[in-house]
Amino acid sequence: MDIIRIIFAVLLPPLGVFLQVGFSWTFVLNIILTLFGYLPGIIHAVWVIARE
Repeated sequence: MDIIRIIFAVLLPPLGVFLQVGFSWTFVLNIILTLFGYLPGIIHAVWVIARE
C-alpha cells in the first residue's frame, strides 16, 4: 500500500499525505509547501509516508 501512496505523492503530494495521515496539520503543511513549490511538496509527502 505504501507504493501506491508514494505514487500519489509524486503525482499530487497532498493526496499522498492525506491518504497517510488524514486531515491534519501535516496535510495542511503539505498543501502550503506544494503551493510554494512542487518539489518541496513531494519531498515532504515522501518523508511523511516513509516515516510511518
